[in-house]
Amino acid sequence: MYYQAGFTDLWHRLAWLLASLSMLTACSQPLSTTAAHSDPYQATPYVQVAHPQWSKNAVIYQINTRQFTPEGTFASAQQQLPRLKALGVDILWLMPIQPIGELNRKGRLGSPYSIKDYYGVNPEFGSLDDIKAFIRAAHEQGMYVILDWVANHSAWDNKLVSEHPEWYIRDWKGDFRPTPWWDWSDIIELDYNQPGLRKYMTEAMKYWVKEVGFDGFRADVAGFVPLDFWNNARKELDAIKPVFMLAEFEGRDFHARAFDMTYGWTWHQAVHAIAQGHADVNKLYVYYSWNEKYYPQNIMRMLGVSNHDQNAWEGTEFEMFGDALPAVIALSVVGEGMPMIYNGQEVGNNRRLAFFERDPIIWHDDKGNFIQHENGALYQKLFALKKANTALWNADWGARMIPVHNSQAAQVLSFVRQNDKDKVFAVFNFSDSEQSVNFKAHLHHGQYREYLTGDNAEFSADTKLMLAPWSYRIYIKN
Repeated sequence: MYYQAGFTDLWHRLAWLLASLSMLTACSQPLSTTAAHSDPYQATPYVQVAHPQWSKNAVIYQINTRQFTPEGTFASAQQQLPRLKALGVDILWLMPIQPIGELNRKGRLGSPYSIKDYYGVNPEFGSLDDIKAFIRAAHEQGMYVILDWVANHSAWDNKLVSEHPEWYIRDWKGDFRPTPWWDWSDIIELDYNQPGLRKYMTEAMKYWVKEVGFDGFRADVAGFVPLDFWNNARKELDAIKPVFMLAEFEGRDFHARAFDMTYGWTWHQAVHAIAQGHADVNKLYVYYSWNEKYYPQNIMRMLGVSNHDQNAWEGTEFEMFGDALPAVIALSVVGEGMPMIYNGQEVGNNRRLAFFERDPIIWHDDKGNFIQHENGALYQKLFALKKANTALWNADWGARMIPVHNSQAAQVLSFVRQNDKDKVFAVFNFSDSEQSVNFKAHLHHGQYREYLTGDNAEFSADTKLMLAPWSYRIYIKN
């Protein structure tokens, strides 16, 4: 969804609170009644979702179709697929592609999250045949495409309003209502107490998978829709083909039966606070402690420095992270989680893209050459490492982060990820001053090659590193 400036942090805190409250309910009921009845002391896997095999070392890329190309169409976006493949992208997340409501529309073109017809295609972007061609071309490149799905609400002039007014929530006056407490005046809320709505929405999702070819969905404000709806939708979608599901929410419950991946909002809050000088590395220790103890390992959390909401309402990645940006990008790739990149980051887009109007990304310089930005080169190199090094893979395919305690714990984050095949030792100076650091214990000892420079390094009990402000090292075990 879209959030205006000042509301994003509040939204993240609300989402976390709702997820925590839902856990109080979920924990009171056994996930597997069969296992509980046969042996109440036998541990059972919490995650019952089967992740698609192709997500094991995947990277996700968000496409804002309206701004992605000068034409703003599926056909023009299709021409960029070979470039995205070369960048290292595996999953393409398309923002909503359906027709946009006109009643109470915001701006000239409106928000893609105000859906007028769940089965339609926005003519601004092209035709049904165009999106099918885009998906086929992505599949030919070995990539997968998921569709942003808006289940919580619809446009005021969606045909469901007249055909099934009982499927909508009413306010205290008996009128249709936008989601309360937000400025989403261009939408009205759907009522998931209605079985007919649940069936309609599930059938619509199945249509886009079975008939059009999508490989899954990103669920907008997923926590505002009952979890049992998503649980059933996932089951029916998987009966068509293995799908990938991303929830725009944060919390453990979503991973049990419905979603492969949730947002890592608290990770973004932590690195943003550190970059702005409002926190030190202890903020990340809290995140990674929850990541390991609250969440099962066999899940994925999406980590990135930008997306359509943050870029439009909070600021570009350059505004948000400043000199810390390269280190934060690197951590999003080599730490636990699936790295995400928003269109335009690879060419260093430094503009807040308009949300309700056309505002195409600038991909070429004044001479017509594709912009070669250092951040694009960094992403490409890091994505190649993630794919090649099995310790960095996603969910159970990869390895946990093990902290390597160091002498500058408030400024320097250091950890190992290792399995029987690969080992990575990563060190990040998340401060604006040079740090001289040594490390405790012996987990990191051995011969390595620093991935980005190619320099050889040996670590033993007396090894000390000098780290420039906001610098980092990624050591690969020889």
